[in-house]
Amino acid sequence: MRKIYDSAESALEGLLFDDMTIMAGGFGLCGIPENLITAIHNDGAKDLTVISNNCGVDGFGLGVLLDAKQIKKMISSYVGENKEFERQYLEGELELEFNPQGTLAERIRAGGAGIPGFYTKTGVGTVIAEGKDHRDFDGETFIMETGLVADVSIVKAWKADTEGNLVYRKTARNFNPMMATAGKITVVEVEEIVEAGELDPDHIHTPGIYVQRLIKGNHEKRIEQRTVRERETA
Repeated sequence: MRKIYDSAESALEGLLFDDMTIMAGGFGLCGIPENLITAIHNDGAKDLTVISNNCGVDGFGLGVLLDAKQIKKMISSYVGENKEFERQYLEGELELEFNPQGTLAERIRAGGAGIPGFYTKTGVGTVIAEGKDHRDFDGETFIMETGLVADVSIVKAWKADTEGNLVYRKTARNFNPMMATAGKITVVEVEEIVEAGELDPDHIHTPGIYVQRLIKGNHEKRIEQRTVRERETA
């Protein structure tokens, strides 16, 4: 099975359509599949439901899709870095399903594991719990959360081999590994592709069986909030 594609556009060919659900890896701007996001923007698919911890920043990452009005709903944990997100949400242009960060991670993991739902204490007694099934276990109340599955998962890894086995690097090993398991189709961009057998099996984070399409990307690696110390005067 051919897994390596020449470009982000060719890797997504035939996969994108209006009203689809996309999972996008990343934490802030770390570990985001920026080349694949650009290809989705260029394709023009709209009314997307996007599952991602956050929504990039204004003009970069998933923020590009927001600016183009391609996203109709976000299922997220943190969206505080994007003013356009705030504007669209407050003006009723964008739907938002908020999740505690650990709950979002577990919903994705559950979806990838074929688990339709689970119970958690997180959110009990808050707006998060409204409309959800409540059950008591050992005298404590829990709410049910559902697993999440996407039509396509777009993932960023550090290194892959030609079979699609993946290795992530540091903070980029955030939502990417679980999202790779929870997409009906998983498309991955990496910084380096090596031959099969060159990766130490003990260092592989995502087995290639989860990966259908793979590209080598060019990455800008922006800093979300660049903070520097003021230069001391002589």
